[in-house]
Amino acid sequence: MQKITPFLWFDDQAEKAVRFYLSIFKRSKVLKVARYTKEAAKQTGRPPGSVLTIEFELEGQRFVALNGGPHVKFTEAVSLVVNCKTQAELDKFWKKLSAGGKEGPCGWLKDKYGLSWQIVPSMVWEWLTSKDTATSERVMAAVLKMNKLDLKALKQAARPPVRKI
Repeated sequence: MQKITPFLWFDDQAEKAVRFYLSIFKRSKVLKVARYTKEAAKQTGRPPGSVLTIEFELEGQRFVALNGGPHVKFTEAVSLVVNCKTQAELDKFWKKLSAGGKEGPCGWLKDKYGLSWQIVPSMVWEWLTSKDTATSERVMAAVLKMNKLDLKALKQAARPPVRKI
């Protein structure tokens, strides 16, 4: 069993959100579904038998989606990072996850359920944590100018400038 599992609070769209995420990530599945009992439904105003939680997996990472009601909303304080090997992969996830949502700066977006995602080339972490501070500064400057990240432009930013003699 996974030691730490992100728990995602939805108003009443947990099933729709999980189906949406399962359609985007190839290695994904529903693991367990818990439903509101008659007693819990009475206390919360939810229909008996409706979905309380859905445990699911995306690319080997387990999550739980909860239909908890409207009083808690997602913020950018927590986001999910999708590390991509190629620009094509990055473009695919950006397009699918931002559909009906909102694109943001620096590779961030909010999906149509309000959950924040960072869609990034996996190399970006190596560049941003480089011991060569000039490399990390050039890459960060490039990232700050982008919404959807451009791998080619980031690779170019990571290269030392050519000195003219």
